Amino acid sequence: MKRAMTPGSFLLYGTLAVLALLFLMPAYMALVTALKMPAEINLPTAWELPSVLNWGSFSQAISLLKPSFVNSVILTICATAGSTLLGSLNGYVFSKWKFKGSEIVFTLFLFGMFIPYQVILIPLFQTLRAMNLYGGLPGLILAHIVYGLPITSLIFRNFYSQIPTALIESGRLDGAGFFSIYTRIVFPLSIPGFVVTSLWQFTQIWNEFLWGICLTRHADNPITVGLAQLAGGQAVSWNLPMAGSIMAAVPVLCIYIFLGRYFIRGLLAGSVKE
Repeated sequence: MKRAMTPGSFLLYGTLAVLALLFLMPAYMALVTALKMPAEINLPTAWELPSVLNWGSFSQAISLLKPSFVNSVILTICATAGSTLLGSLNGYVFSKWKFKGSEIVFTLFLFGMFIPYQVILIPLFQTLRAMNLYGGLPGLILAHIVYGLPITSLIFRNFYSQIPTALIESGRLDGAGFFSIYTRIVFPLSIPGFVVTSLWQFTQIWNEFLWGICLTRHADNPITVGLAQLAGGQAVSWNLPMAGSIMAAVPVLCIYIFLGRYFIRGLLAGSVKE
């Protein structure tokens, strides 16, 4: 038997519906503007639906942003994979192979989480230039891998701390070494942790703009920089930037639509001991 809606429940769902509409307003504006002809775009009629659907904005935006889109795909996949795998190994060491002073090292290691992008921009630029990595995707990939290690290491350390130490000890007694225990025991149990860190890193790296514009040349710009350049200039056809912004948002949106529930499960994995 269904329960009747109480005034409290009605107020709660009504508030959530209003907040959802407010949250979706920018997406509505972007979609409506992208579907309008350039001559039809003006402030007084910004909220109105287009009189004629202009799908050409999307094809033009895809043509202009295709190189940047490919750069972002390469950058995000490589940097996410690198920072996630290395973070997993760090979490494994700091949780199951502790050494003298490991807690101090781990605390200092986590300071990287609180360093803003802007603070290390100049030293990072000088370092990449000294390594002959400035201007291309390899240097930007390396920067994101290093910058993502503190958060991925923290997530995996907390995740691995829930794995019974007896499993690790039994592996040692059977003669398994560091990497054997990791590949045969720890790694198969790490899927929820990899889902969380991969989604987190993918989102952060895909949406990052400052390093992309400062550390890469035009041919290697990620999509956030390409989108900014698409909207640059004095006379802007706003249907193109809006179509480009939708194009840039689709990969992250799809990932969270299909993998969002696994993200929540990964966050909660190991949080409650039985």
